[in-house]
Amino acid sequence: MSTTSIFDSRYSWIRLGVTLLIAVMGNVGMWAIIVIMPAVEAEFGAGRAEASLPYTTTMIGFALGNLLIGRAVDCWGMSLSLIGAALLIAASYAAAALSPSIAVLSLVQIAVGFGTASCFGPLIADISQWFMARRGIAVAVAASGNYLSGAIWPALLGWFAADAGWRWIYSALAVLTLLIMLPLALLLRRRVPEDATQAAEAQASTRARATGFTPRQLQVMLGLAGVGCCVAMSMPQVHIVSLCVDMGFGAVAGTEMLSLMLLGGVVSRLISGVMADRLGGVRTLLIGSTLQCLALFLYLPAGGLVSLYMVSLVFGLSQGGIVPSYALIVREYMPAREAGARVGFVLMMTIMGMALGGWMSGVIYDVTGSYEWAFLNGIAWNGLNIAIMIVILLRGQRGQRLNASVA
Repeated sequence: MSTTSIFDSRYSWIRLGVTLLIAVMGNVGMWAIIVIMPAVEAEFGAGRAEASLPYTTTMIGFALGNLLIGRAVDCWGMSLSLIGAALLIAASYAAAALSPSIAVLSLVQIAVGFGTASCFGPLIADISQWFMARRGIAVAVAASGNYLSGAIWPALLGWFAADAGWRWIYSALAVLTLLIMLPLALLLRRRVPEDATQAAEAQASTRARATGFTPRQLQVMLGLAGVGCCVAMSMPQVHIVSLCVDMGFGAVAGTEMLSLMLLGGVVSRLISGVMADRLGGVRTLLIGSTLQCLALFLYLPAGGLVSLYMVSLVFGLSQGGIVPSYALIVREYMPAREAGARVGFVLMMTIMGMALGGWMSGVIYDVTGSYEWAFLNGIAWNGLNIAIMIVILLRGQRGQRLNASVA
């Protein structure tokens, strides 16, 4: 297969389908802890900030996994990395189901998050290597597996579990991870040819020079922007179930809002993927971040059940394309052979933002007794993200104009 025909090929689309299936199964660990948070809080008699700690440690492990497993993929390929991660995830679920305290659960969740990361950033980086003209939609589909996982599995397992409790859910996830992920991982053994990698790197180098920033500077700026947008994003995603419990609507309503939010995020990611193929990753991210900020403002006056459902859908439709856009920007401006590590670093920073934001919102709630200031905190961090993306966009446009005038 020639250098150009490897991209956007029939095999590329088949690989994307397998990637989506793996992502739907593998990302459950990121969302299950949110759904069980009220049950954990009640069982151990914890405060809201303490009950949020297992989620925070999950995201810390998830962040580290995106970076370190991303490096492993660059060295050993996607298939071997996924097999190791699946074994770790299953063992961690089983251990978490036996946790005698929140402290122990929080420690085990680091391993759950670490293994789960293999099905997010590394998978996104891997599939981005197989597309050129349709890279935006391909990355969006792969990233949608994360939201589809959160929309489908927690509600499904909760229905099966009935009154069996959160420990049953985790035991079931341990078995399902092995049965589903291991066979699918074997289908991703093929790697991108070297000549195709070199062609992709030539395009990225041209774009990077136009901005005037070095790859390292761009990576740091994207990492800081990722923290900003995801501190904001975490408030509704992490605390919507607890917010509904506080308002008397119950955990079921909160879980439904989370599912609605995530399904809206899937739609948003797919639309953003199509946009990114036309507008590029920077413009697409800036649009999504601005819409997310507006959606956060809508939560402030929402006090009824119907209004919360509606705002949660609007929020999902607004922000779903933000995180995949970071992966696109990395692939557009940075070396292809370092995709796993560089995408992993930037997504690690977005996840650290989610972890920080989830914890901060719990602390703000404990101090103020409401989530109003937590939403305002998220809006302020969102403003940081918008500012950084505007700088990158304007510098890139200026560099392109200068290059055109010289030519």
